[in-house]
Amino acid sequence: MKVDRALGCAAPIEWSALEAALDILCPMHLRLTETGHIIHAAPTLQKMCAESDLIGKRFLEVFLLDRPRAITTMSELMARARSKLHMEFRVAPHTSLKGVLVRLPAGQGALVNLSFGISVVEGVLDYRLTSADFAATDLAIEMLYLVEAKSAAMDASRKLNQRLQGAKLAAEEQAATDTLTGLKNRRAADRILAQKIEDSGAFALMHLDLDYFKAVNDTKGHAAGDHVLQEVAKVMRAETRKGDMIARVGGDEFMILIDDEVSKVKLDEIAARLIQGIEKPIPFERDVCNISASIGIAVHPECGHLDLDTLVQHSDRALYASKDKGRACATFFDDLEAPKP
Repeated sequence: MKVDRALGCAAPIEWSALEAALDILCPMHLRLTETGHIIHAAPTLQKMCAESDLIGKRFLEVFLLDRPRAITTMSELMARARSKLHMEFRVAPHTSLKGVLVRLPAGQGALVNLSFGISVVEGVLDYRLTSADFAATDLAIEMLYLVEAKSAAMDASRKLNQRLQGAKLAAEEQAATDTLTGLKNRRAADRILAQKIEDSGAFALMHLDLDYFKAVNDTKGHAAGDHVLQEVAKVMRAETRKGDMIARVGGDEFMILIDDEVSKVKLDEIAARLIQGIEKPIPFERDVCNISASIGIAVHPECGHLDLDTLVQHSDRALYASKDKGRACATFFDDLEAPKP
């Protein structure tokens, strides 16, 4: 009996049994007639072309050959048996494939085995394929596992970076925050003010000091003092805008940066509301705490401030002028008499 060297089996071929085996070993193969008509398509190709039955169609009607070029007939394709073929589907998504054609004996047509090559990832995504759609020994499976592992590693890395970034931002925010009141601290205030001065924008700096706060601490204890500071912070938030900076820069000292506002009338109104709000009795346990606030205001750049220290000194001088006037009031630095030489 004649043995076909290409297939290693005796002719005639029992196709029902052989194709069942080939469907497992080569799940992307086709069997063609001598005229190039498709008479069998393996399971993966059937899945890829579920909306268009391949059986009965001509191979060159389904696929466009890129290499070798200039092949337009089945006889020309048969003549290039065993050569590597480069092709793509003629219909969307025009997936690129690699293949090899082997002629069958006694005019029984040909087998064409196909693969995705390096475009396997795109093919899997386009056709929603799984490992079950490939031969168990196909290197594409290993490649898919590597791609999946890389994707998982990248996703884990991205999530880790997000957590690290979140932790970094949280740490930076914590380092810039007064833990008792939740306001900015002195370091954050200095940084923000220095940046505002460098930007040469118009703003006002209010330096606020609590009156009679020491008496609260001495007579009612530090817990009462902490409670008072927290209530004062609430008043400051309520009487300023969201974009204004409020910072606790000392035990009972605060700074407020009123951004883009240099009108004395408006600043006087803000200061008056702050003083009025802070003067309200603050309940603590079964007692009340009574304090007030003195405020000094320096306006940038009207006072000619050249640096952070000068700006803070001007607001501090205005603050102590308010203390000297009897407390619970606000003073502008540029209303002070020029210092004598």
